[in-house]
Amino acid sequence: MSQGFVGPDKKRRCKWSGAAPEFLEYHDSEWGFPVADDRRLFEKLCLEGFQSGLSWRTILAKREHFRAAFHDFDFDRIARFKEKDVARLLGDPGIVRHRGKIEAVINNAQRARELVKQEGSLAAFVWRYEPAKPARTVQLVSTSPESIALSKDLKKLGWKFVGPTTVYAFMQAMGLVNDHIDACVIHKQVARARKAFTRP
Repeated sequence: MSQGFVGPDKKRRCKWSGAAPEFLEYHDSEWGFPVADDRRLFEKLCLEGFQSGLSWRTILAKREHFRAAFHDFDFDRIARFKEKDVARLLGDPGIVRHRGKIEAVINNAQRARELVKQEGSLAAFVWRYEPAKPARTVQLVSTSPESIALSKDLKKLGWKFVGPTTVYAFMQAMGLVNDHIDACVIHKQVARARKAFTRP
């Protein structure tokens, strides 16, 4: 099992956080901390969809461009995008210019609006898939029974680019599971945040 990465403060972290300079801040301040904000949840689902076939480093480097291009992932606005918006996005070098993924974001924004009307919030829906007793995966898996279930149910509702691996990465990042290795200095911080977190 990997012993992780020792950061500039001499403290141990998940190995992947040392793979690129920009990963450390993301790992320490975002990854695994629980999120209940619908816009942030929607953004992450979209960005994980864009990552499909690419590296997270590529997406993270372009994240601010994505936010600008998609109106900070306001799904009410994105749901009203037309073909001219698709054309604009396909011409934007700051994002990943993949028609299928761009159209999936627009489709998913429409589905998100429907889900909010039905469930009250996107957060209320996705947090139902938090594992009752999370197993210690130590980042050795790319799916889970819960991510498979959430992926299946989102697809039933018409969402696209939400396969089980994409959904599991989303769950890791948004704090539905704490997949920081036990030796990681951030593991206990995330555990405390999850304990104090009010589930939607």
